[in-house]
Amino acid sequence: MTRSRVLAACALLVLGCGPLLGAELPPPPPSLQAVGDAQLYLELVVNQMSSPELVAVQQRAGRLYMATADLQAAGIQVPGLSGAEVVLDTISGLHADYDSQGQRLLLQVPATWLPTQAIGNRQLYPASDARSSFGALLNYDLYLNDSDDGGTYLAAWNELRLFDSWGTLSTTGQWRQALGGNEFDDSQRGFRRYDTTWRYSDEARLLTLEVGDVLSGALPWTSSVRLGGVQVSRDFAVRPDLVTYPLPAFAGEAAVPSSLDLFINGYKSSSAELQPGPYTLTNIPFINGAGEAVVVTTDALGRQVSTTLPFYVTSSLLQKGLSDFSVAAGSLRRDYALRDFAYGPGVAAASLRYGVSERFTLESHVEAAESLTLGGVGGNWQVGNWGVLNAALSQSSFDSRSGQQWSLGYQYNSPRLGFNYQRLQRRGDYADLSLVDSPYTRLSQRSEQVTLSLNLERYGSLGAGYFDVRAGDHSRTRLLNLSWSKPLWGNSSLYLSANREIGDSQWAVQAQWVIPFDMSGTLSLSLERNNNGENLQRVNYSRAVPAGGGVGYNLGYAEGDREAYRQADLTWRLQSVQLQAGAYGTDGDTTRWADASGSLVWMDAGMFAANRIDDAFVVVSTDGFADVPVRYENQLVGRTDRNGHLLVPWSSGYYRGKYEIDSMELPSTVQVPQVEQRLAVRRGTGYLLEFPMQRVVAASIHLVDGAQRDLPLGSQVRHEQSGARTVVGWDGLVYLEGLAEHNSLEVERSDGGRCRVQFSVEGDQPQVPLIGPLVCQ
Repeated sequence: MTRSRVLAACALLVLGCGPLLGAELPPPPPSLQAVGDAQLYLELVVNQMSSPELVAVQQRAGRLYMATADLQAAGIQVPGLSGAEVVLDTISGLHADYDSQGQRLLLQVPATWLPTQAIGNRQLYPASDARSSFGALLNYDLYLNDSDDGGTYLAAWNELRLFDSWGTLSTTGQWRQALGGNEFDDSQRGFRRYDTTWRYSDEARLLTLEVGDVLSGALPWTSSVRLGGVQVSRDFAVRPDLVTYPLPAFAGEAAVPSSLDLFINGYKSSSAELQPGPYTLTNIPFINGAGEAVVVTTDALGRQVSTTLPFYVTSSLLQKGLSDFSVAAGSLRRDYALRDFAYGPGVAAASLRYGVSERFTLESHVEAAESLTLGGVGGNWQVGNWGVLNAALSQSSFDSRSGQQWSLGYQYNSPRLGFNYQRLQRRGDYADLSLVDSPYTRLSQRSEQVTLSLNLERYGSLGAGYFDVRAGDHSRTRLLNLSWSKPLWGNSSLYLSANREIGDSQWAVQAQWVIPFDMSGTLSLSLERNNNGENLQRVNYSRAVPAGGGVGYNLGYAEGDREAYRQADLTWRLQSVQLQAGAYGTDGDTTRWADASGSLVWMDAGMFAANRIDDAFVVVSTDGFADVPVRYENQLVGRTDRNGHLLVPWSSGYYRGKYEIDSMELPSTVQVPQVEQRLAVRRGTGYLLEFPMQRVVAASIHLVDGAQRDLPLGSQVRHEQSGARTVVGWDGLVYLEGLAEHNSLEVERSDGGRCRVQFSVEGDQPQVPLIGPLVCQ
């Protein structure tokens, strides 16, 4: 071996060779030519990104060899690479440098050879297991109406729910009763049942099963009908963390480590750190319509590259491979809200939406009855960044008479412009399930609508709409609507509108000025002229009910070419009920009314009252301890009642909310192993959330010796009844839990010797008592 090779091996292996001292060691070879054949262990740096592990590199005759597996482990995918070992300087596109001072191997490769980085998470928040406990809920709304010329009547609407892990059974109805001589017709008197349905949702499969009174699923170009039967449908609401429509994904490459900033419509949306290689950016905010994204990358030297990417997002599409459907079968509901149990012929209906690609969603719909068959197909197609086209064609046969329906539409939305056009045309004797039980009615022949909105920035917002409907009896209605609004000083705003039925000589116009007064209320002033040429001036002052409960009211007065009109109502929202009362009308015809609405919940053998609960709720249990503060999403809800319960009525179905209790006000003898829990509740149900608590018998004991001196620090203490062990602390104090009524302690003194002591403690102590001093003998 030559002397140069010996010196190189000594430098690399840091071994002593002969009598050389540390200060006399030669420097590392300045180049590969200085080293012959050697085994090198180097830090791998790829495109300026260092790897935490060393790699083995073979030096032979001035050339570097590296294992193919080590290249692949570093994330470098060389096209066409084969064999167990590769010569680095023979790979086209790869540049290698040996840093002898830093003992590093510097590689520069094309960014496309490196792994693709996915930046962003399109889930709103992590999915969680939704729960439900056994319980019942009654929503009610009592309404009393008394008018000068219509008499007096009382109405009571109700919804009763029974729920558990097996699903939710709900029924709704209304009871009406005339008072003071007023008479209803028989169809409006007494109790009327609306809907009775059992519903079960499978969160894992995103499916919901409904049995009873159901409303069939529909597409924008079809109609829904009420059935008594069964329906199975896709239910994305059980997973609110999922985004069902396509969102843009921006791809790029980073040659070196960089930072990335994303700007959406001029506002910074997010930042991320990039490693060298391709990247896919998916953390786009959940927006709708056209927009512009600017991606700015900055390397370690401060060099920036800015890329502008236009995009279009619409919620009318489904992500590729995602499906949405509903299948319903049963009997048509007859005389809804007039008769309790009236059902007609058997029918079936099914709808399907499927994301064929990120830009096209297929739609289809079928209906069937003894005298009807209907089938249709349609779709939504995103036209680049210029909006969405929708079209559908369906054919029906009803009592041997056929007909067709086609629809066409286009939508475009951006921060500055919104445009929507929809046209629906029917030919022949087109019919659907809504006519099966009503053979003498006809569907409208045509409907057309065009709407336009413009954001004029400091000049306000402009809107326009045109609506043209030709009914089944060939009558035609055409409406034109114009509106303009603009924010003014002091958070006030001005609103102007004009509408006209084409063919009528008069316009109906309105000008309204809305002036908010912070938390005090809102004043509204308006001038109106209807299509009969009558003028009217209105003034209204209202104060909303505070979110935490309290009093709100509304006062209104109008006069002009008509008799003066007055209105006043008051709302008082308590934690257990909402009460309202008011009056409206003219001098000769006044109507007075009152309303009480709320909910009654039965759970865990207790009854709770609250404002109306339309979604999920939670009953917090503190194991029988009263007056414990409870918070939901960091907001104080209230304190538990004397049985240790508190109803939290504001939960949203399938949302994983945070519930916590404040244990600082509990007695020191109570142990609380958990003060915070996160929980998702199934839609329309409730859950009993328990915070276990345990009352312990504990005491602090002051131990002294015969001379009344504190026992030495660190002395070992054993509780003879339970076997628990502890040590003596400062000032001779010992803390023990799980004590009995009569107790004895054995102490092994740290300065030598043993002693015993006996004491008694009461079991029901509000605070941990201090016992002693006790002489240990």
